[in-house]
Amino acid sequence: MIKIYHVTGTRGVRAIWLCEELSIAYTVEKVDFSAEFRSSPAWRTVNPVGKVPAMTDGDLVMFESGAMVQYLLDRYGKGQLQPPAGTPEHAIYLQWSWFAEATMARPLGEVVNHGRAFPGEARIPEVVAEMQSRSQLCLDALADTLQDRDYLLGSNFSAADIMLGYSLMLAKGQLDMPQALEPYWQRLVDRPAFEVARNA
Repeated sequence: MIKIYHVTGTRGVRAIWLCEELSIAYTVEKVDFSAEFRSSPAWRTVNPVGKVPAMTDGDLVMFESGAMVQYLLDRYGKGQLQPPAGTPEHAIYLQWSWFAEATMARPLGEVVNHGRAFPGEARIPEVVAEMQSRSQLCLDALADTLQDRDYLLGSNFSAADIMLGYSLMLAKGQLDMPQALEPYWQRLVDRPAFEVARNA
């Protein structure tokens, strides 16, 4: 049985969303998000840097949400929600999946991390502005890409949309989303699997 260690609203949303889309059996184990728990030796054996999510499948332990999504697709997906490996379409699928975390979610996370490290008046406005500017550039690039298609790969929903959907969820809490992205966001929100994952 797949077990996803999760805190509501964190990156475990991605693995939960995918399991729901593919009807993969899983359980959610809620994690104490306190700094004390996440730095504990017990939790560090699951996630060595003390973050969430983590996932187990038998003896396998994983702690990167994008890798979890790809593993679940490859092991249980039966070819669904991703193009065939080695094709140009799969390359674009991978590009958007990695973009979602490495390019888009990173500056959004840095704003949050900066606020933790430099609370209140200690915050450095220029740092926050730079990270928000990088995030806004990502939103604008997405708006351009999605102006003539329903999903990242065209008319078909894929796991790249799961990866990016979570990053958009983060962005909605920090930035003004371009109006051109609203129809895409609404298509994601309307998926029952997303609703389950968002509230898990």
